[in-house]
Amino acid sequence: MLERCFGVRRVRQIQRAARHGTVTFLCLFMTVVVLRGTIGAGKFGTPEQDFNDIRERFYSHNRRVEPHRVLEEVETTTKTTDANNYATFDISKILKDEEGGDEWKKDPNAPYSLGPKISDWDAQRGEWLKQNPNFPNFLGPTKPRVLLVTGSSPKPCENPVGDHYLLKSIKNKIDYCRLHGIEIFYNMALLDAEMAGFWAKLPLIRKLLLSHPEVEFLWWMDSDAMFTDMAFEVPWERYKNHNFVMHGWNEMVYDDHNWIGLNTGSFLLRNCQWSLDLLDAWAPMGPKGKIRDEAGKVLTKFLKGRPVFEADDQSAMVYILATGRETWGEKVYLENHYYLHGYWGILVDRYEEMIENYHPGLGDHRWPLVTHFVGCKPCGKFGDYPVERCLKQMDRAYNFGDNQVLQMYGFTHRSLASRRVKRVRNESSTPLQVKDELGLLHPAFKAIKLPSSS
Repeated sequence: MLERCFGVRRVRQIQRAARHGTVTFLCLFMTVVVLRGTIGAGKFGTPEQDFNDIRERFYSHNRRVEPHRVLEEVETTTKTTDANNYATFDISKILKDEEGGDEWKKDPNAPYSLGPKISDWDAQRGEWLKQNPNFPNFLGPTKPRVLLVTGSSPKPCENPVGDHYLLKSIKNKIDYCRLHGIEIFYNMALLDAEMAGFWAKLPLIRKLLLSHPEVEFLWWMDSDAMFTDMAFEVPWERYKNHNFVMHGWNEMVYDDHNWIGLNTGSFLLRNCQWSLDLLDAWAPMGPKGKIRDEAGKVLTKFLKGRPVFEADDQSAMVYILATGRETWGEKVYLENHYYLHGYWGILVDRYEEMIENYHPGLGDHRWPLVTHFVGCKPCGKFGDYPVERCLKQMDRAYNFGDNQVLQMYGFTHRSLASRRVKRVRNESSTPLQVKDELGLLHPAFKAIKLPSSS
């Protein structure tokens, strides 16, 4: 048909041109593919994008230093990230003590003392209270002004979780003090290097008694002790004729001379001359080194059941009372009607039983005021009991006490082992009419009576 229209010769020319055009198109297509693969424009976008990419590719020789700069940025970012990482930071870089030690040196030949002898503290303090009526030592007829004192080492704990449990412990103490109108002092300074360890509390206690004449009772509490009865108010009237209150038993101290006849992990000490004299008699066994070691031998020989180790403050107090009952005994009250100190080993497994059968406010074996984790040493490397048991039971004790705080606001822990909480009371449009179960929001023992206007 084409041959009839165009002729044989013309048709052959058209066919030859078509074949050449096909080959030319194929060559052009292959050239574009190769260029897109090797030059870098292979993004399969619009012709404009391809053109821009090709142009960028040809200009790249002016930026040959770019890879080196990128590597430097990556290295710098990595270094910055490491510097911001607390997990990899060496804490010893900042925990360095200054050289030179104490500026004030004690006479090595003089017997140890906590400070200058004071013999008229009652008179000095009485005069101060008279001149400062806005700082009374009693907040009510039978409610003394109390300062709770606790503390820990100035250095971080020797294990990764110890500081977390110290935080729980101080939060627990703050809660109790807030509910009962008690001031609190947390110490992290070693005031006297000679009195490290068990004995560090003595220089601190003396300093606080002398610096706060408005305080009637100082309440010392170890960092490993927790309040587990938030509703119990200490029967202050019971101690109106006593200056020193510890958990203990008269027969175990005075008759048996048992080294665990009392506990000094939680005690009340009145701010008076008698207490300063007691501290002066207590301290000489405390200086570390030979004095403490030799005193430990004396204590082990005298006290029933005491192992051989350096002198500790608790054994020393049993020794002082057992050998000097006539001097000190009249003003010492060994309390066992409630748990000013409660050994954790006989309490923690009974918390559920207590919840089922009793209620806060009892303070004794039915609902202990204090649970003391003696021997767990949560801030050290090693304790006297399995770590898992200690930490689990410390969590339970904390939650046991914390539930009494949370209930004021309508919450409680899901269980004694749980950090999570659940709602136990619906919100109200009249919140001031809602009363917490234990009456801790505005308890009578926290009320302050203002002087009547004349």
